Formats: sequence, structure tokens, C-alpha cells
Amino acid sequence: MLSVFNNFLLWFDDFVWGVPLIVLILAVGIFLTIRLRVLQVRQLPRALKYMVKNEEGGHGEVTSFGALCTALSATIGTGNIVGVATALVAGGPGALFWMWIAAFFGMATKYAEGVLAIKYRKVEKDGHVLGGPFYYIERGMGENWRWLAKIFAFFGAGVGLLGIGTFTQVNGIASAVNGFFDPNNAWTVSLFGMDYSWTVVITGIILTICVGLVVIGGIKRIAHVSEIIVPFMAVAYITCCVIILIVNASAIPAAFVEIIQSAFGLRAVTGGAMGAIIVAMQKGIARGIFSNEAGLGSAPIAAAAAQTKSTVRQGLVSMTGTFIDTIVICTMTGLAIVITGSWNIGLQGVAVTTNAFVNGLPFAPQFSSFMLVACLIFFAFTTILGWNYYGERCLEYLSDGSQNAVKIYRWLYILAVFIGPFMTVEAVWTIADIFNALMALPNLIALTALSGVVVAETKAFFAQDDLSADMLNEEPVMIETGEEA
Repeated sequence: MLSVFNNFLLWFDDFVWGVPLIVLILAVGIFLTIRLRVLQVRQLPRALKYMVKNEEGGHGEVTSFGALCTALSATIGTGNIVGVATALVAGGPGALFWMWIAAFFGMATKYAEGVLAIKYRKVEKDGHVLGGPFYYIERGMGENWRWLAKIFAFFGAGVGLLGIGTFTQVNGIASAVNGFFDPNNAWTVSLFGMDYSWTVVITGIILTICVGLVVIGGIKRIAHVSEIIVPFMAVAYITCCVIILIVNASAIPAAFVEIIQSAFGLRAVTGGAMGAIIVAMQKGIARGIFSNEAGLGSAPIAAAAAQTKSTVRQGLVSMTGTFIDTIVICTMTGLAIVITGSWNIGLQGVAVTTNAFVNGLPFAPQFSSFMLVACLIFFAFTTILGWNYYGERCLEYLSDGSQNAVKIYRWLYILAVFIGPFMTVEAVWTIADIFNALMALPNLIALTALSGVVVAETKAFFAQDDLSADMLNEEPVMIETGEEA
């Protein structure tokens, strides 16, 4: 009976995360790109400027940069290291090209999510903010659609607690630490009827304490920690990848040629070109969506807490999250893997990226391996923090603002982190994956239905911006008084 249930879950997971949902997410991104007249290209410089320049006098709980870092803390995770490697192994180097395509259209989606998050958020008198897809569904589409908002919030709370935010990330950290410090399981202890390495046990305890100290402090502490860790870990990881590119600079042109050829099946054997294109597209687009979460509805929950008076400004800041996550970090990972040839030597998962670091960096293999493990730990740790916030806000909406329910969820979340290293039930990961897909559907419906609001807000902002610029550029009018100076 259990095997039948597991088989059903695996089938349903493949179904909800199949081609239809991937096409739907991409189609919404294309639709918004057209309606916004390719805003992600035209306004990217302005968005990057707003990203590092916080707005003064806006309502909210954290700075715009803090909200962005909170969102990035959830999106920049093991997927940037392990997920990219998996996509390239399954779909070839061409998967990276289709990842770029997903990110390009995903930037328009993420922009729209940020605009709507600020437009329809709820700001209490004490400054507490609640916003995200559940509120722009209810307030933007109307009370009759509140059931759809509830569905989103239910699946969002489940995703955070059941896997994406806890079990999968904690397991990834514990496995990485164990693989580095005790790969042969020489030091073990018997727990729950099974033997575990002491490195796993110690990692679980330390991680639980660190997560507890942060999440108990709420969004302000999560944002503060994210503002420190996210830029640090991103710079550290990108630096390692840049070193690989510099050391292997002569191989970069050939890597780009290989990526483009693979993306369009030009390297496939006769008759297999179309099949190679489809596989590369499916794996690349899916991984791009999984990585930057554009369209899933998670990022606007954090964006709603930003201290800002402008919907469009926060939308532009939110848009940079997809740019940083996929266009920058995933690209760095992908190029390192393609240049070192690690994608086609029979390795899987994190071993692919580890091989790229070991063979690409001009350091001792042990040090290179340690650098990747350290980055993976930080990436996964911040993902745990970000998804805790998402889950809490979803539950707060479901419980009509009950802070007692939020506190219970918070402690359950910490408990899930503690038991995460010892979880081996495959069904838990599958259920979390299904929840993640199902939370995307209400959000995509809302983005499509409210696209006119996004366009109107955008036109109004830039019209006012152009008017202000014209006024500044006008020559001052001299008023004659008839008096000599």
C-alpha cells in the first residue's frame, strides 16, 4: 500500500511539474514582457541602481535591499550549485542557454510580482506588514477570489515546513559536511535505530541553534542576517567561479560555442537534433524556474515588507533578484562545469560542481572542495531563513492574523530543521515539490488577471518620472522687477 502511495506521488509530481506548468510559467513571462515593452532590458540599469540605494520615508518593516536579500536568501540555494549541475548532466550544456531564456522572461514576471506586492499589501498601525499573492488575489481580483488566495497560502505554508525550507536544505548541508569531514563514516552513533556520522549529528544541532536564534527574531532579524550573508556568499562564490574562468580563459569562447550548439541540437547525431533540443529546453527552463522562483509567488511575500512608497521602484528591485540568481550565479556555475568538462564524465549532483572546482581552481583539491562546501552551507542556510518567513506569512493569512499560530509554526519549523538530517522518507520531498508547483497556479492566474494594473502603475511612474526630469532640465524663468541688482 505504501509503495502504491509513493508511486502515485511520483506520478503526480511529474505531472504537475511537467511540460504544461513549465510552458504556463514561461507563457506568463512572455505575455508580461510584451505588455511591459521589454522593461527588463530598458530599465535594468535603473533597477540595479535602486537595488543598492534604499528609499527614504517609505512604509514597511525592512529596507528595499533587505527585502531583496530576504528573497534572494530563499532563491539562492543548493539549486544554484546542485541544480545547475543536474540540468547540464541531463540536458547537456545547451540547458544553460534555455536557463537564460527562462530568466529573461522571468524578470518581467518578478517585476510584476513586486509591483502587485506593494500595491495591495496591508500595513498595520504598528508598522507590521503582510502582503504577497494572497493579498493581491483578494484585494486586486476581489473578495470572490479569496478562496484562491487561501489555496496559495495553504500550499505556501506547507512548502516551507515540509521540505523546501527545511528537510531538503538541512539534508544538503549535513551531507556536504559529512562528505568532507567523514566521507567513510568512521565515527558513527546509533540514533532512531540507524547509524549516523557524528558530523551529521553535530551539524544538525549547530544548524538548529543558528536557525532558532535568527527566525525567533522575525523578519527584521532575518533581513539583517540576510543583508550580511547573501552579498558575502554571492561574492565569495562568484569570485571562485571568476578565478576558474580567468585560469581557463582560453576555453571560454569554445564553451559558449558548445552551449549554443547544444541548445539547438547542432551537436546531436543525425535524427536526434530535435530530441536534444527538447531535452535541453525542458531541463534548462525547468531549472531556471526552480532556481529564481519567478512565477511561484514566494518572492512578493518578502517584497511586500520593503520600506517604499513606490510600487514600480520595488518591482524593479525585485526584478534584479532573477538577474542575480540566474543570469549571474547560475551562469557562473554552468560555465565552470562546461569549461572543465565535468558534465559528461559520469558524475551526478554536487559531485559535478565539486569536480569543476577541484580541476578549475589553481588551489589544492582539498581547499577547493572546502570552498564549495562552505558556499553550499551558506546558500542552504539562508534558504532555510527565507522560507521560514514565507511560511509564517502564509500561515498568518490563513489564520486571519493569529500570532499564536505563527509562533507555533515557528517552533515546528525549528523542530523540522533539527530532525532534517535524519529524514530519509522520499515522500516528504515529493509532497513538498508538489506543493511548490500547486502554489504557482493561483499566482499565475493573478498575474495574468492583474497585468493591466501592473501596466498602469508602470506608465504612471515613468510619466511622472519624465515630468520631473523635464522640470529639472528647464531653464529658470527670469522675472523682471524693474529694479537694478
